[in-house]
Amino acid sequence: MSEIVCKVDSISPLTSEVYKVALIPPSPVEFKAGQYVLVHMGEKDQRPFSIANPATDNNRIELHIGADPENTYAGEVLARMQEDGEIALSGGHGEAYLQPNGMPMVLIAGGTGFSYTYSILQQHLAGDSSIPLTLYWGGRHAEDLYLADELRALAEKHDNFSFIPVVEFAHDDWQGRTGWVHHAVMADHADFSHLQVYVAGRFEMARTVREDFTVRGLNKKNLFGDAFAFI
Repeated sequence: MSEIVCKVDSISPLTSEVYKVALIPPSPVEFKAGQYVLVHMGEKDQRPFSIANPATDNNRIELHIGADPENTYAGEVLARMQEDGEIALSGGHGEAYLQPNGMPMVLIAGGTGFSYTYSILQQHLAGDSSIPLTLYWGGRHAEDLYLADELRALAEKHDNFSFIPVVEFAHDDWQGRTGWVHHAVMADHADFSHLQVYVAGRFEMARTVREDFTVRGLNKKNLFGDAFAFI
C-alpha cells in the first residue's frame, strides 16, 4: 500500500492526555469504517492508529491519540506532527471493519479504542439501516469519556442507537454504570448467539471478551477486533 503524506490541519485536546488530530490527505483515502492507518515514523517503524471518521467522509483522516507522559510510542508521533506539520502514513489496514449481516450490533470500547467504534457508529448512522446498534464505552473516570455528551445526543436522535457509558472509578455523583465495560455488556445479554460484536481496547480486554462471550453463544465469525490478529 502506497505511502501518503498528509498535512496536519489541527491537533486539539480532548482530555489532558488525549488529542484529536485532523489530517488532510492530498486526495480522498479509500478505507472501510473500522480500519486503521499506519503512521510511518521510519522505514521499519510504522505505528497503527484507528481512523475515527466514517468512510463516507474520506477527504480527511481523524485520529484520537492518547499520549500520557509515559506513552512515548504515541507521544513521539504527536511531536513529529507538531514539528513537521505533515505526516506520512498508509491505510486503510485491518480486517475488523464494519460488516453488517442483519444482526443487532454491540460495539465495545476501552479508552481511546473508542475511535475505532466511533468510525463504525457514524458509518452505520449515515445509512438507512434500522439494525440496532449499542455502544458500550468504558473509561477509568467519567472525564475519560470525552464525547459522551455528543453520543447521548446521537442516541436521542436515532432510534436504532443506544449509548451506555461505563466508569471504573466513579465519583459519588456518577449516575451511570460502573465497573468493567465487558461486565456491563454481559449484564445486559445472557445470550450472544444473535449478535455481532466489535471490540477495541487493550489486548487483555479483547481476550476476555472472546472467552466470556463465546461461552454465552457468540459465534467467533461475528466477533471483530484488530487485537484478534495477534491473540
